[in-house]
Amino acid sequence: MRTINKIILSDDFIDEVKKTIKPHWGELGWVTYKRTYARWIPELNRTENWSETVKRVIEGNINLDPRLKDAEITDEQYAGLVNEAQELYKLVYGLAATPSGRNLWISGTDYQDRNGDALNNCWFVAVRPQKYGDSHIVPSYLKQDQLAVSMPFSFMFDQLMKGGGVGFSVVPSNMKLMPVVDNKVDLTVLIGKESASYKESLEAGAIDRDEWKKTHSLENTRNYILPDTREGWVIGNANMIDAHFNSTNDGLDHVVLDITKIRAKGEKIKGFGGTASGPVPLIEMFFDINEVLNNTVGRKLTSVDCTDMGNLIGKTVVAGNVRRSAELALGGATDDDFITMKQDQDKLYHHRWASNNSVAVDSKFNQYAPIADSITHNGEPGIVNLELSRNYGRAIDGYQPGIDDGVEGTNPCGEISLSNGEPCNLFEVFPLIAQEQGWSLEEAFRLAARYTKRVTFSNYDWEVSRNVIQKNRRIGVSMSGIQDWILTTFGNRVVTGFETATDPETGKEIQKPIYDQRVANKFDDLYQSVVTADKEYSKELGCKASVKHTTVKPSGTVAKLAGVSEGMHFHYAGYLIQRIRFQDSDPLLPALKACGYKIEPDVYTKHTMCVEFPVRAANADDPNFASAGSVSIAEQFATQAFLQTYWSDNAVSCTITFQPEEGDQIADLMYQYRNVTKSTSLLPYTGSGFKQAPKEPINKEVYQERESEVNENVAEVFAEQTDNHDKKDIELVDQSDCAGGACPIR
Repeated sequence: MRTINKIILSDDFIDEVKKTIKPHWGELGWVTYKRTYARWIPELNRTENWSETVKRVIEGNINLDPRLKDAEITDEQYAGLVNEAQELYKLVYGLAATPSGRNLWISGTDYQDRNGDALNNCWFVAVRPQKYGDSHIVPSYLKQDQLAVSMPFSFMFDQLMKGGGVGFSVVPSNMKLMPVVDNKVDLTVLIGKESASYKESLEAGAIDRDEWKKTHSLENTRNYILPDTREGWVIGNANMIDAHFNSTNDGLDHVVLDITKIRAKGEKIKGFGGTASGPVPLIEMFFDINEVLNNTVGRKLTSVDCTDMGNLIGKTVVAGNVRRSAELALGGATDDDFITMKQDQDKLYHHRWASNNSVAVDSKFNQYAPIADSITHNGEPGIVNLELSRNYGRAIDGYQPGIDDGVEGTNPCGEISLSNGEPCNLFEVFPLIAQEQGWSLEEAFRLAARYTKRVTFSNYDWEVSRNVIQKNRRIGVSMSGIQDWILTTFGNRVVTGFETATDPETGKEIQKPIYDQRVANKFDDLYQSVVTADKEYSKELGCKASVKHTTVKPSGTVAKLAGVSEGMHFHYAGYLIQRIRFQDSDPLLPALKACGYKIEPDVYTKHTMCVEFPVRAANADDPNFASAGSVSIAEQFATQAFLQTYWSDNAVSCTITFQPEEGDQIADLMYQYRNVTKSTSLLPYTGSGFKQAPKEPINKEVYQERESEVNENVAEVFAEQTDNHDKKDIELVDQSDCAGGACPIR
């Protein structure tokens, strides 16, 4: 047995890789990387270079192998892991594959060691009274095994502040478990004059602490002095929520929260990065959530009440700038109040924008017309079929009753069906690039499976999560650039046509897709390679094989690194202007200007600049190329169903775009694929109908003209201008890890 077990990639190895492998940067790749994932290195007074980021990320992951921690590893096993780390390094450095954006940002940092949750992009929690258990956050007035209404909201608040997205369920079965709201609570928020946020906090509703104490006593109140920590924010909110219920209230209906210690707006956040929002958004949230609860005294909370509370939390987290709140609220398919809640324009603009809303259905559900009508007007709700997720992996593998029976919901982008407290765990391969760089795709996907498996051995903060992760060991090996790869490798799209058929259950005529069987066989081969790799590694580690293994994530930021189409989505257009927003102090701007990119002030946000990048899609001139603006809604539904059949045993995230004249097809297509598709969302194709749109379709001639104006390499110019001593802690603007902008930036 070895005595020193930490694996570190040598400088000699990395130098050799840099000589032999060239990263496959997309047209936006290096700029996207530098502004999003390059961490600050204090001792070098600059941000990371790509080789350093990949080294950090791979070392952070490979050392999660539990045999290294327990010193129960042979020399042979250790050598195998060193070799695996080197292969992963080459795979990721060349941009033939990448871990999730979350791993690119967190893996290998001290923050990973302190908060193992942070390696996972997204989570799911059921909104019903739950136990905190042996978690890092347990309010002092509660026992670990005591049911509390606050728990799911605390879980949500905590994960959102760590940068994760959260799906939450307010379906009728959960709402039935909510107790009656017993007490109206008098809420007082105090602040001392020593706080740098004193004046603005008073304006937001706080009261001078010392003046208040002259006429009031803390006796007979539930009082809590919030420490300047994430946990303090969560416990302060829990105190206020639980005071409304007799089971978690000791008879005191006056809650006093002291926010004096909370750091001021603009101060640095050392752990996750970025700058603080100050206490004002928190004060507003306390009063808003308390009002929701006070208005429900004498009855149970509804799906709308609970979604409002979740949205108010999300709104507060967004104010923390680097953390983009991503929420998905899952309600009942016949819950009209939930389905129509965003029609209240005042509340929509105040906080209900903070979640994408979907409804839970099963294969017997057939009332798609009202849902389709709502989608054509506002793009919501999406649909999530929990029955399929519980009883099916890939559709081709048939009915497997209870294979994933704990599933209650999904992450915000819908690619992973999840149990209560469970996270996504993602890694994606870019098969076209991997192929071009000489990788065996089976080997690339084997490495991906092992990477994600190790993430399940992180130090998770919440007991509910530790329990479900140990039970399921769920992984999500994905791929992006799917449309690019299929068209380049097989010469056509996966759907080669449609034939008229009869729905066996309804007798209705449908248009059944015709798939290229060569593509189906290849996807099946790659799926089997992931499953085999998981079984083998699980046996090595002495843990359970993963309940499910594969997915298609929507991608977005990560896909931009390599310049491939996002997840299963078709390129937005063959040629387009991609606009990315930067703080006006971002050190990349002078380099971009020197290289000839068009830069102008953002018309929507102060202190923000909008940079235009001309982009050409892979295969843009191929006669079989299709874009989101030209591919039919029917082909998109069929493509998602194909991937759910032959590749993904979790789910397939897809935001189907439709033209106005296709709106009347939505209900029928949802029903046609009811036995295959686990989750679907739709949005109208917008083209470029507003100023400085993120993506604006252009023709080839305009692209060539704009491309000819770009005359330098941004990375080289940036290095010359800054001598690699660039600024740190630049705030990120308008960036997401997903194609639809739903998931967190990192």
